[in-house]
Amino acid sequence: MDKNFLAPGEIVQAAIDAGKAKAERSFSQLVILGILAGAFIALAAQGSNMAAFNLLSSPETFGLGRMVAGAVFSIGLMLVVTTGTELFTGNTLICLAVYEKKATFAAMLRNWCIVYVSNFIGAVMIAWMMSVTGLWNSGGGLLGTVTVNIAVNKVNMTFAAAFVAGILCNWLVCLAVWIAWGANTMAGKMFVIFFPIFLFVTSGFEHSIANMYYIPAGIFAKGAFGTQPAEVLASLNWGSFATGNLIPVTLGNIVGGVLFVGTAYWFTQYRKPGK
Repeated sequence: MDKNFLAPGEIVQAAIDAGKAKAERSFSQLVILGILAGAFIALAAQGSNMAAFNLLSSPETFGLGRMVAGAVFSIGLMLVVTTGTELFTGNTLICLAVYEKKATFAAMLRNWCIVYVSNFIGAVMIAWMMSVTGLWNSGGGLLGTVTVNIAVNKVNMTFAAAFVAGILCNWLVCLAVWIAWGANTMAGKMFVIFFPIFLFVTSGFEHSIANMYYIPAGIFAKGAFGTQPAEVLASLNWGSFATGNLIPVTLGNIVGGVLFVGTAYWFTQYRKPGK
């Protein structure tokens, strides 16, 4: 009888095969699938804000709000994995195909760059569309206020804090992708994705692609819903988005996926002695 899951070493082989296929995709495929993945993550991000904004607005219920947000946000990676789109954070695992010489380092970087920019387009598109819907007026405008506050907090992290939170985030995201590769049914993949993503969002870790929604959404919303002092709101801009959050978080995401998942499991479960 066929197993409905793969053993750890078999998952490494599945990851190598997936990395090879991703590295060989055409430019147009990567752009379209990257935009879709960015949009899926952004839709999950806005849904998590909508579900939890009342809880997130109060210190007494903040932790519970993170849990609610985590439960909803997990849908984003479920959509990415089950529909075969291209997400930068999960694609850090292409490193396994490079280690096994099934893909070149240059092909991996090509994939990362195209997918990263495409994810950005998809995520910012959803943030802009949300600004048009008027839904940030939900809860008497409290959703808009929480959207701005989340973005302000993210761009005012220290480089070290954002970098380490990025490592922790993509460690869990890539574990979700990893164990989803090990599940042979659609229901199994969705089930195993839920828990690592629930954990990363509940913990408050930093995901570069999700932040491509959270921070632009705050930038778009701050004119109407910003309640913080003017100098604080001034710190929320496209420059601070890049330097204060996106760069350190992206670097942390790369380390988390490549080192703590891809390299760790390749070295312990697959690497041949003396290689």
